[in-house]
Amino acid sequence: MIGVILVTGGRSHQEGYGAGFQADARCKVIAVTDETGIDERRASLNRRLAEQLKVPYIADIGDALRRADVHAASICTEHQRQGRLSIRCAEAGKHLYVDKPLAGSLDEARRLERVVRDNKLRSQMFTQVTLPPARRAKRLLASGQVGELRAIHHDLLFAKAHPADLALEPRKESAAPAPDRFLVPDAKREMFNIAVYSLALFRWISGRKPFRSVFAHTANYFFEGSRARDMEDFGAMAVTLDGGISATAAAGRTGWRSHAGSGHHRIRLVGTRGSALVDAFAGRGEITAVGQPGWRVPETNPDDPMGFWASTDQKKTGSAEWYLPPPPLKSDQSFFLDCIERGVDAEVTVADGVRVLEVLFAAYRSAAEGRVVAL
Repeated sequence: MIGVILVTGGRSHQEGYGAGFQADARCKVIAVTDETGIDERRASLNRRLAEQLKVPYIADIGDALRRADVHAASICTEHQRQGRLSIRCAEAGKHLYVDKPLAGSLDEARRLERVVRDNKLRSQMFTQVTLPPARRAKRLLASGQVGELRAIHHDLLFAKAHPADLALEPRKESAAPAPDRFLVPDAKREMFNIAVYSLALFRWISGRKPFRSVFAHTANYFFEGSRARDMEDFGAMAVTLDGGISATAAAGRTGWRSHAGSGHHRIRLVGTRGSALVDAFAGRGEITAVGQPGWRVPETNPDDPMGFWASTDQKKTGSAEWYLPPPPLKSDQSFFLDCIERGVDAEVTVADGVRVLEVLFAAYRSAAEGRVVAL
């Protein structure tokens, strides 16, 4: 039995990660834990998740890491804390399942990479490469139908939160040399939080080819909170990889009404023999009863105005039924447990996460300076 501690609790993606670990019979969630000195709001949210999962809350992560029945840690804190807590867990010899992006600084991420390597630990950063759209894209590439990969484009746009009627103004990226704030209750740096999926996909589908350059732009199109906090709600980037591969990504949060489901998710492959499009939500049906209203968006929840977290239960409703492909048969957390059980590396390790973070920070420098940044 693989014992896992959950570092940080509610109002984070740990809500889903913890459930994923508990659903796997090979795993036992030992406790929710965190570092000492956190504020009462965070401690309360940690205790709430522990209660929901029916596990203890250990207020001092040091006590949790000393337990002999703890073999791995799922770390999903605020980004400015995530690097140091991941390092602490790795130094204690625990395998790591880490939220994306890895950390709020490259120095911490690179130190984490060294500790994981030196302690011979298994690690995995949460991404979307274990989901059906990415798997299908990789199968198409492996089949030879498109030939040798020359270019890839990824649209990932989340249809959540209520947008404002913003005047379209040019945005000057102010993060220099890198952002130091990533998340507040009513805004996120969306390129940081969403384009990470695209970059991880590019590295994974290309066979870990190194990134060589990035050109990026950040924008505020949709949300007043994002503009007021100087955090982009949309980002676009173009990167080059070894082997002459070009890749582009459009990433952001576009509002509840931009899509009847969760948002646009499309992967376009371009090869020497042809191209292919994988649309995550292309196979769908929509049925609305005659005389009844269609889908409706939820009211704003003041505790989570951007609809970031599952626990605030903000979902589109109405008589329209949105039929989507079935969920994956296996969770991302189960893929991580496979790696521990078999003694093999994950498809996206901490080392891969560091390479992705290098591009993200270079992308902010590119957006601030208006130039291509070499990697």
